[in-house]
Amino acid sequence: MPAKIPQKILSRQHEITSDFLKEVDKHLADIIEGRAMDMYEIRDIADIMHIHPTHLSNTIKLTTGKSPCSFFEARIMDIAKFMLRETNTPVAHIAAKLTFDPSNFTKFFKRFEGVTPKQYREEMFMSSM
Repeated sequence: MPAKIPQKILSRQHEITSDFLKEVDKHLADIIEGRAMDMYEIRDIADIMHIHPTHLSNTIKLTTGKSPCSFFEARIMDIAKFMLRETNTPVAHIAAKLTFDPSNFTKFFKRFEGVTPKQYREEMFMSSM
């Protein structure tokens, strides 16, 4: 029978996960508002949180079952889809705002959504008619 994990350790794991998600949201808001120019990596957030990147990654995986990158990618996709749906901002400008070059943004977007940003915008426009 596996040893029971003390509640104090479980609480800290959830605190780390919560703090990580807050830092991701804060950083992406800074990117969108132009207060930050470079996209953070996991090690950058770990530095802000004063913990080792491996410990951060392992804790996130343990508490959520997902990698830290998956949260970043999901939030970037949420922002990109919102901007494509709700604004007339050119795709290249959305890509730049999210620190991508247009080609890599299109590849990134298509990998998660199955369509290009332009196709997504067109589909959203057609479905709103």
